[in-house]
Amino acid sequence: MLPTRFGARALWLALALVLTPAASFGQDPGPKVGDAAPAFSLPGSDGRLHSLSEHLGVRPVVIAWFPKAFTKL
Repeated sequence: MLPTRFGARALWLALALVLTPAASFGQDPGPKVGDAAPAFSLPGSDGRLHSLSEHLGVRPVVIAWFPKAFTKL
């Protein structure tokens, strides 16, 4: 028996309601707006490892990224 259009929509809605909370279960919420940045290290384009602690208080620190930098969009 083929599902009706209403039945199919109800099934998708039920799946969304069940799976949406499950997708976020166990994830670290991360820092909130206004919180101090956690200590971290990242590789630089010069090949060196740069840590926040070596620059903090010495010079201004700007963290910028472009999420779609290497995509075809």
